Amino acid sequence: MTKFIELPVLGMTCAACVRRVEKAMAAVPGVGTTEINLPLSLARIELLPAAPAPGVANSVTDGAIGGAIGPTDEAAAAAARSATLLAVAAAIRDAGYEVPDDALHPAAPMAAEQATAAAELQSARALRRDLAISLLVTSPLLVLAMSHGAWPALSTWPGLVAQAVLGTAVVVGPGRRFFSAGLRALRHRAPDMNALIALGCGASWLVSMVELGFHLRHGGHGAMPGLYFEAAAAIITFVLLGKWLEARARQRVAAAVTHLAALLPKQAARLTEDHREELVDPSALVPGDRVRIRPGEQLPADGTVLEGESTVDESLLTGESAAIDKSEGSPVYAGATNHSGTLIMRVARSGAETTLGRIAAAVQAAQGQKAPIARLADKVSAVFVPVVLALATVTFLAWALADPSTAGLLVAVERFVAVLVIACPCALGLATPAAVAVATGRGAELGVLFRGGPALEAASHIDTVCLDKTGTLTAGAPSVTMVEVAPGLDLAPGELLSLAASLEQASEHPLGRALVREAHRRELRLRSPQEVAVEPGGGIAGMVGARRVSVGNLRHATAAVAAARGAAGEAGAAGAAGEAGAASEALAPLGAAPPAELAARLASEGATPLWIVLDGAWAGVIGLSEPALPEAAAVIARLRAMGVSAQMITGDHPAAAAAVASAAGIDVVHSQVRPLDKAKLVEQARAGGRRVAMVGDGVNDAVALAAADLGVAMGSGTDVAVAASDVTLVRGGLAALPTALELARATLHTIRANLFWAFVYNAVGIPVAAGVFAPFTGWQLSPVLASAAMSLSSVSVLLSSLRLLRFRPSV
Repeated sequence: MTKFIELPVLGMTCAACVRRVEKAMAAVPGVGTTEINLPLSLARIELLPAAPAPGVANSVTDGAIGGAIGPTDEAAAAAARSATLLAVAAAIRDAGYEVPDDALHPAAPMAAEQATAAAELQSARALRRDLAISLLVTSPLLVLAMSHGAWPALSTWPGLVAQAVLGTAVVVGPGRRFFSAGLRALRHRAPDMNALIALGCGASWLVSMVELGFHLRHGGHGAMPGLYFEAAAAIITFVLLGKWLEARARQRVAAAVTHLAALLPKQAARLTEDHREELVDPSALVPGDRVRIRPGEQLPADGTVLEGESTVDESLLTGESAAIDKSEGSPVYAGATNHSGTLIMRVARSGAETTLGRIAAAVQAAQGQKAPIARLADKVSAVFVPVVLALATVTFLAWALADPSTAGLLVAVERFVAVLVIACPCALGLATPAAVAVATGRGAELGVLFRGGPALEAASHIDTVCLDKTGTLTAGAPSVTMVEVAPGLDLAPGELLSLAASLEQASEHPLGRALVREAHRRELRLRSPQEVAVEPGGGIAGMVGARRVSVGNLRHATAAVAAARGAAGEAGAAGAAGEAGAASEALAPLGAAPPAELAARLASEGATPLWIVLDGAWAGVIGLSEPALPEAAAVIARLRAMGVSAQMITGDHPAAAAAVASAAGIDVVHSQVRPLDKAKLVEQARAGGRRVAMVGDGVNDAVALAAADLGVAMGSGTDVAVAASDVTLVRGGLAALPTALELARATLHTIRANLFWAFVYNAVGIPVAAGVFAPFTGWQLSPVLASAAMSLSSVSVLLSSLRLLRFRPSV
């Protein structure tokens, strides 16, 4: 089967790097789709089944022909994938980027993560060291070059030679990284930012060396040579400074995901068969293990409490600020914090399979997906550097032809270098992925999981929301809303509920379970039923103590009364009309209203009646319904304030749907809709020009979720619904829906701002650097200032994206 793996790729800086790495990986046999997460420096690679590898492919194929795949075939397939993985790493390295060796061993994921972190730390230290050296050497070089005769001694040949020595030290020292990376890019015919910097600095340094050589050849006499050693050194220094600031900003972007992993403890106290403790890594836990968690410790896995009582803070997953009481049988989740007591839990899921692990994996996968709005930037970035090289060449030729003197040629070189170093493909390349990375991380903190840039962009355009009823606008389980005892019957409502709930303990029907829950909530005494008989689709009957109890729909209750009166045969012969008449007569003791009116009143309230018969006589009725969630009305009001209209699409009865819609403030209701018809209603709305989000939680919603512009699944929903959705509300329930749309809109605004300023920067900066306006306005830009502007442009895009970390929902 197809397998996805992730590899850390170090050294990527811009969209050109991403394209080069993707092209290198795609050329490897056995590789399917590839995605690059630039902010996190990760490559997600699809390894195709039976990936061809020398000495392996045939064995895999032969095993497949034989039918079922055995251990040998699985080993062969694993070997094929390993060979493909090594080939991918070799291709990435050949393209000029680094892959940590330990990351190539998926059997040791922790070692791979540690190797990646170590490699990134080493890279950051090298960058900081080069920046310090560059600053230290460039500072006196700028003093020498910009003295302009203030100190005559500095203009003599020793001073000029000192400039050459200091400039060369920066170029061949800290600047070496740009030249090596730039030459690799040019060798692969994929020039990038490094190539631009290398060409600009190299041209400045080379012209300066030639000028200095001619000057010294004439004994150091005559006019002062045009030297640009300080320009080459300053360009390298400013670019290194920008890269250092950018690296720090990237760390904050990546922290939107990595902080989730930090919520797990470093060790877990696993209990052995003889009740001894052994400290193990949480990833080493397997289902069935027993783990002790002391007060103040974090839970290492998902599971169930075996022993102990405590309060646990699960705010990370539930959004509830108050700690939750836990005792034997209670579910617990990785990352939660144990407060007051010691617990012993049985592990159900560990590592990446925990709820926290799945959230982190979903967020990380989402960060690598490109939003459609990024396509324009990708198209521009694909030709950006070649176009800049062409523009720089044209600039040089234009200025050289305008003034072919030595001074004119030096000006042409200066303009040529300025154009090369001011151009910034990095800002374009980071504009979208940086914002998507921060937004998906912030969404995870708020309980919203986006499936990448496409989902964020689609959510930002939504103007119509279609909501399922059960489990979305309601809690998904019926609850008791009324208990009415027949007039003249000496029985309290609580006692009637107790008798009915005692009988329903033998039932698995949702309405029966609702009676039992309500009885427990009221702390009523329940007894064990005897002689229980269940009529599917009708009701249940049996003995509770000394009383014969029957609970069910109108037909079932009428039959029970008739049977008790010895009139069952008469009722059966009377047919439908006779049964209705018997029901009316039998229900008369209720007194409040004729049965038809009472049933109609319950239906108008969206309630389902359960009629109770005691010892063959009518005793009362219990009404159940699924009331709208308390927050439903506020959510619909928030959506309306955002300009988003809401509709309900449900398979439920019209009266029940209307009751919930009225409580939630929804005007448009589609009831008794089958699953496929839900998708048709969504498609009709889209055909009318609406941008539609479908919100649901069940299997019957999956088709509509997939048909909508944006599918939104409740975190408590079925796996099918979650799989078909673009957004999952993992906590906060329906209240997180407006938050998701608001965050998406804020993200798209940030992306647009990033792209706008990145385009404007290059559209304005390149002509100014080329000296287009110099003859008319005197505007011109030195290579030093051009390099500073280029460095700040990338940093500004990242800082702009980081503003999304401060996003707060409107309510």
